[in-house]
Amino acid sequence: MAEDRTIGFLGAGRMATALAQGIVKAGLVPAEQILAADIEPAAVASFARSTGAKAVVSNREVTAASTLVVAVKPAQVAEVLSEVSTTLSSRHLVISIAAGVTLAALERNVPAGVRVVRVMPNTPALVGASATGYAAGTACSPRDLEWVQSLFSSVGVAFAVKESLLDAVTGLSGSGPAYAYLMIEALSDGGVAAGLPRDVATRLAAQTLLGAARMVLESGIHPGQLKDQVTSPGGTTIEGLHELEKAGVRAGLITAVRAAADKSRRLGQG
Repeated sequence: MAEDRTIGFLGAGRMATALAQGIVKAGLVPAEQILAADIEPAAVASFARSTGAKAVVSNREVTAASTLVVAVKPAQVAEVLSEVSTTLSSRHLVISIAAGVTLAALERNVPAGVRVVRVMPNTPALVGASATGYAAGTACSPRDLEWVQSLFSSVGVAFAVKESLLDAVTGLSGSGPAYAYLMIEALSDGGVAAGLPRDVATRLAAQTLLGAARMVLESGIHPGQLKDQVTSPGGTTIEGLHELEKAGVRAGLITAVRAAADKSRRLGQG
């Protein structure tokens, strides 16, 4: 594992802030060992205020840290890495969380010997519940991967996968929180339509998805089997499930994941 645990964020938007907050909350790296730069002064000021970390003026200043997290839009990655390339060396581990940007593209934009990792986390890192997939570049050592695993496990769960699967990770867990928020909002609307106050309906909906997710994770039982355990013959649940199947909810979710994964692939090709 890296001796120097300083972390620099190239980009200080929502995802960077969520990760930094989660890392600090987990106690893995103290706020004073984290710094960030962003072209938007408001973003970097918000990052510093939310995390207690240091805001710096330029991306080149961020390279004082040994671990660099590239947290800009995919189209900006090459430009940002080009800007800091002369200050990068073999002491640096570069972690990209930009959707669709391949390891090959990252390695083309850094000097030889700089280790790169492509990572796809999600925003529930803020509450220690991120779901992350990552793949290592050619120069990475086992110690680098231990560090990446520790870093992202501190804010949820992390899985090493083949790079070819990272677009699928993006489509599922990277974009997945938005699908879940949509479901919570829709369930809350249904509760309100059935007579519940909005605040009660929203909390019931969110807690229901949270409880169901914990049942899957902690029981190890297939979700289809858990669904059957809730579904009594001739009962209320089967009526609701029938309506969901008629509305194509299952197919819609499958299509959403595939569409987001395909978009991630296209971003990588662009």
